[in-house]
Amino acid sequence: MHAIYIDRRDAALAWRDGAVEVRTPGSSPQTIPLRSVARLVVMGSATLSAGLLAQCWERDVGVLVLSGRRASPTARFYGAPHSDATLRVDQAVLSRNPLASARLAREVAAAKLVAQARLLRKLGQSRPGGRALTEGVLTQVLSAASRLREDGALTADMTRGVEGAAAAAYFRALSGFFPPSLGFAERNRRPPRDPVNATLSLGYVLAGFEAGRQAQMIGLDPAIGALHALAPGRDSLALDLVEPARPKIDAFAQDLFLRRVLRCDHFRAEPDGAVLMGKAGRAAFYAAFEDFAPGLSRYLRGVARAAAKRVRAMAQETTP
Repeated sequence: MHAIYIDRRDAALAWRDGAVEVRTPGSSPQTIPLRSVARLVVMGSATLSAGLLAQCWERDVGVLVLSGRRASPTARFYGAPHSDATLRVDQAVLSRNPLASARLAREVAAAKLVAQARLLRKLGQSRPGGRALTEGVLTQVLSAASRLREDGALTADMTRGVEGAAAAAYFRALSGFFPPSLGFAERNRRPPRDPVNATLSLGYVLAGFEAGRQAQMIGLDPAIGALHALAPGRDSLALDLVEPARPKIDAFAQDLFLRRVLRCDHFRAEPDGAVLMGKAGRAAFYAAFEDFAPGLSRYLRGVARAAAKRVRAMAQETTP
């Protein structure tokens, strides 16, 4: 088991004899060995014992708390930070160097756009007429990626603009590979306004959490990013690291709807226009995500390692 998902009201989790004990009203206690768990995702009004949190900290088991009807991430920790702070110091110093920070931002954005182009190309080849949906957008996305790699004068803000325009075109093309009945035409959030965007948002939250966990385990600070600027309460580096993995989440979501693992009746519309995934939909999503998560974790571990290597190299370049 890679993760434990708790989506029951008034659940109580505690540490008992090397295992997580889960108690829910009206059900017998369930025990799960903690050695087989990497992530603990809790939604709703659950309680976690101090002993369990201490064990999660020591064993690098990440804890993510999602709350509210929209499953917003409200609390998280990744386990004990790496014992060597040298890499975090180098990362912090680079973040205060505008040229170095902009360079890292361009690299992150270019990697994301290349990954988006790769997915569009694959989807375009997957069905008759698919290439017509992607051909022009592929050129736009790849041109933007080339500009980010070649134009060293682009600041971090300019990079965000280039990436944002290409990403908007990408999502318009991606929407053609989902059933029209889902109402997916573009990326929207806060709130998501269709089932696809609700699914993407949950997938991105889980992937971002795993990116932060991998970053911390390798010795990076999840809060200090480049493409994503510093902001209170935001794990900017985790968001940076997950950028090239986002197309993997997009492909995962597309497959869920294609195979009807998720359907329109798994979602409900709210008066404010938000579309929320219901409990049955979340159960189906989490079960499918567990099959998908090991590969995603390996990928994000590789991205985090590459980022650490890049920080070390750039720190040496910029040292007087």
